[in-house]
Amino acid sequence: MIQAAYIHIPFCEHICHYCDFNKVYLKGQPVDDYIAALEEEIKLTLEETPAKALNSIFVGGGTPTALNEKQLERLCRSISDHLPLQDEGEYTFEANPGDLTEDKLRVLFESGVNRLSFGVQSFNDELLKRIGRTHKAEDVFRSVEAAQKVGFHNISIDLIYGLPGQTLEDFNQTLEASFSLETTHFSGYSLIIEPKTIFYQLQNKGKLPLPTEDDEAAMYDLLMNRMESHGYHQYEISNFSKKGYESRHNLTYWDNDCYYGFGAGAHSYINGVRRSNYGPLKKYMTPIHNHELPIMDEMILSEKEKWEEEMFLGLRKIQGVSINHFIEKFGKNPLVMFESEIKQLEKKQLINVTDGFISLTKKGLFLGNEVFQAFLIS
Repeated sequence: MIQAAYIHIPFCEHICHYCDFNKVYLKGQPVDDYIAALEEEIKLTLEETPAKALNSIFVGGGTPTALNEKQLERLCRSISDHLPLQDEGEYTFEANPGDLTEDKLRVLFESGVNRLSFGVQSFNDELLKRIGRTHKAEDVFRSVEAAQKVGFHNISIDLIYGLPGQTLEDFNQTLEASFSLETTHFSGYSLIIEPKTIFYQLQNKGKLPLPTEDDEAAMYDLLMNRMESHGYHQYEISNFSKKGYESRHNLTYWDNDCYYGFGAGAHSYINGVRRSNYGPLKKYMTPIHNHELPIMDEMILSEKEKWEEEMFLGLRKIQGVSINHFIEKFGKNPLVMFESEIKQLEKKQLINVTDGFISLTKKGLFLGNEVFQAFLIS
């Protein structure tokens, strides 16, 4: 059963130096035509694969809140008209602290959005400038306060560590500032240098002064310890929340459940098939104008690939992979299927097998990629 829907808005008023998501500069783009095409894609998809009440809807980007009030209202109306959400379902919009006005907040709130995810990254203004962000720390406080005033209580903040020139003390100060906002959820990611980004170009030129691996590991350790001391429990490698405020949408991915993906460059997983849409706007919108889905790639997963994904996605969760759930889902016991891999990882003290779950150890949290790679047996 399809649990969730992701909707991609690729427009940005500026491009961050580390971002490799599908995005274009907002100025001069056919935003209204894109929203119309997005609605048509949703309708075409639902004709092919009808939706039952979803557990979550997530609107990401790009920068969804770069749209103006009328465009946001139209987008939200398209979503509510076609995508049914459970009564207590989670409805998230990604937001940029610098462009979220009170009018935009009211449009979102009155449209049923009940969760905001702010791309904060750091509370150091100089560091924000260095990574290509245009907001300042004061914008974060102002935006979160405005959102809470409008009625939003479920608010998440994204942070990045391992940034160029960042120190452990600087990251600790960012955490302190973050906790003062008393939000319900945090995501903390280490910087990854992706191809086709400004940082990638700078790194190739030897002009990107990154922290050492040891310093980055120390930042992650600090993140986990500080989150725990402030009452945020870690439920996934990079995610922390107050009790009951775990991201349902992200859990859909880590539980390896099915989800729709709408928009330019969006990915979906429906009935054992992974799809990706065309990224460039024209390539995305042209087939939709011809009443065809904008699918660029489609991959039907083998049973073996489904088992592998269940393992390396599920192991991102602190709870880990449920052995009984795996057996119910696939009719196979992972302890038998992956016997040698599990024994090797236990010997390295990277995973535990306890209480019916296969999960990462504290050491395994720092070496997650090595663990995930072990389960790619194809």
